[in-house]
This record gives sequence, C-alpha cells and structure tokens, in this order.
Amino acid sequence: MYLLYSFLLAAAALISSPWWIFQMLRLGKYRRGLRERLGFVPPRLEKSVRGAIWIHAVSVGEVLAVTQLVAEFKKEFPQRAIFLSTTTAAGQQLARQRFGEARVFYIPLDFKFALRPYFRALRPSLVVLAETEFWPNLLHLAKRRGASLAIVNARISDRSYPRYKRFRWFFRPVLSHPDLFLAQTEQDARRLCDIGAPAERVKTSGNLKFDIRLSSRIPLVDDLRRAIANNSPVLVCGSTAEGEEELLLGVLRQVLERWPTAVMILAPRHPERFEKVANLVLASGIGLLRRSTWAAACPISGGVFLLDSVGELAPVYQLADVAFVGGSLAPVGGHNILEPAQHGIAIVTGPHTFNFREIVRIFSEAGALRVVTDQDLATQFLDLLADERARNSLGQRAKQVFLENAGATERTVAAVSELLHRVESSGA
Repeated sequence: MYLLYSFLLAAAALISSPWWIFQMLRLGKYRRGLRERLGFVPPRLEKSVRGAIWIHAVSVGEVLAVTQLVAEFKKEFPQRAIFLSTTTAAGQQLARQRFGEARVFYIPLDFKFALRPYFRALRPSLVVLAETEFWPNLLHLAKRRGASLAIVNARISDRSYPRYKRFRWFFRPVLSHPDLFLAQTEQDARRLCDIGAPAERVKTSGNLKFDIRLSSRIPLVDDLRRAIANNSPVLVCGSTAEGEEELLLGVLRQVLERWPTAVMILAPRHPERFEKVANLVLASGIGLLRRSTWAAACPISGGVFLLDSVGELAPVYQLADVAFVGGSLAPVGGHNILEPAQHGIAIVTGPHTFNFREIVRIFSEAGALRVVTDQDLATQFLDLLADERARNSLGQRAKQVFLENAGATERTVAAVSELLHRVESSGA
C-alpha cells in the first residue's frame, strides 16, 4: 500500500510540477526551505541524542497552538530536545522566532527518501502531529523507527469528513500507527473512529487554541495607539480573503460618512495578496497607509492602514472597537476568532466558518459574536459602532467564553506523558 501511495504521490508531483515551478518563479512561494523539504538536513539543527520530541505544526495558527504545549513539555521532559517542523513560510518564521533556528525546520515531503535523514538526525522517541496531518509515510516510518506517535488537537472538518470516509479503506491502516489521538471535540473523536482510528486510542482533550496567551506588548500596538486619535473608531479586519476586501471597503465608506476619522486596519490572509489589496484600496479613493512604509510618528485618520506584515495581527486586534475575522464571507472556512476574543473585542464573522465549526458554535450559543452576511455587514458594523454598551457587552462575553474553555494543554501534556511513561516502563 505504501509503495503504491508513494508512486501516486510522485506521479502527482511530476504532473503538477509546472504549477509549482510557476509559483516559485513568479510569487516566490515554496522556494524557501526547498532543500529541507527534499530531505537535506540543515547544518543549523542541533545534534540530537535518542529521546528527542519532534512536533509538527503546519502554519502560524498551529505554531501558536502548540507554543504552550512546548513550554509544558520542556518542564515535563527537561532531558529531551524538542524540535518543531512547519509547512508554511509564515509558520517557519514564527517558529524560529519562538524556539530558535537550531530547533526548527521545514517538514520534508512525504517520501521516505526525504524523511529518513531527519529520523537519523533527530532520533525522536516521540512524534507529535497537530490537527490532521495524516501523512502515511511519515506515520509509517515513525513507527518503524520505534517512535511513539500522538495526534493532538485533532479535528475532522465538515469538508474533509466525507472524503476521509470514502477512502476509509486507505486511512484505516494509516491510522493504526498513532498510539494516541486527542480530539478537540466529541464529534471530532467520533469522526476519527468512523474513518479508521482505533476507538481505544481516541480521547477528547479540547482545543489547544483556547490556551493561547499572546503577548500584547509589541511596538506596533503602542505606535498605533499614539497615531490614531482617541475618538476615532477602529475596525480591525483580519485574515481577509479574495472578494472580502471590496465588501469591507464599501462598509468603510458608510462608516466614514458618520465618523470621518475612522480607521480600518486591514490584514489580508496571504502575503502574496498584499500588493493587490493595496491597489484595490487606492482604486477606491480611500486613504491608504501601509505598515511596510509607515513612519510611526505619522498620524492615521480616515482611511485604511494595510497590515502588510506577518505575525502582528493577533495583538493588533486589541485596538479594535469591532473586529471582523475573514475567510468567512468568502467560502474559505473562516479563521481564528480566539485572537480578538482574548482581548474582549466585539467580533463579527461571516457564515462560512466550517474550519472553526465548534469554536463558532460555542461562541454563538453564548451570544459572544455576530454572524453576518454580505447584505447586513454594513448595518452590523454601524450598529455596533453606535452602541458602546452593546459593543462592550459582546466583547466581554467573548472573553468570558475564551477563559471558560481553557485547559486543553494540561490535558494534552498529561495524556502524552502517560503514553511515554507507559512505553518506557514496558521497555519499548
């Protein structure tokens, strides 16, 4: 089965190679870390002795989610080196900032020739994969190398669940390798069992993202506070997707008619769209300042501040009177509403939030966010900006829900510790 999978994966890579080359040449995507992805272990990585922990987190959201987990692992297993791999460049950048270049690398492609050098270099006794990184060769090789395997913060989205079920015959042997599955919700746990995970290895631990505690003290936040007048409404629109910026700029025009000094801090999800969104704002006739060229002493009033940077959005949410979390008006699946929630900010999101279905459900049932459509987006923004009491109440409920659902990190550390101690005591 694994031979056939590797053959099909290689064929797919070969067929799609013109697209990948185009992305690298035109947009610069995927060029970073290419050697690491192909199995070349970077010299900067620390030498490891057997007993290391290898954690994989795809992108920025997953890196943030496992940050506290890494800290707790360091306390629980002080003698073990901890390494972190990522898939995206943004995730890699954040991981290196947090954990150091000597412990962070790009995950290799799911070919055994690319994976083997990392297993030889890291010699992990534990491999931890965040969310749904079910890479067949990685899982298979980890078990053959004698490593314990844990899938943490696992979720099966509404979109992927039918596909996993359709190919259950394939995923069942793949999912026989992990020793432990820690699902975000009971529904995710049931879905894991439905697609082939052994029921006795599946537990529910909650969502690690509720345990993220982001530092609010970054220079940009203080600079923006000084640059924006106290009485100017601030809208922070984060992780926006194609087609959403036009709608948000239409909202801003109506807001400016009532509050001429209002500011929209606009943060597109993907860096390769920064230039396109800047041109969109300029074409709209609304004033534009860009984070990349802005002088901190320059006042901001009556327009758009384009956050064309990576890793600064989460703390910037605290400046908002109202926060819009993007990828939700467009059918992308939504993004992380917990970033503004922890600051007690009134949250608005669109109806397409299937990637964060359970989190949105919890907040919706508590009346801790507003779900809008294209048609009532402007009305909801205007109503919240005009009603300070309603706005503050919505934000405080969001913060309360955020705090009430914490604790997944503690449960995850306990379960993984039990797994490791059980394996060590059995002499495996």
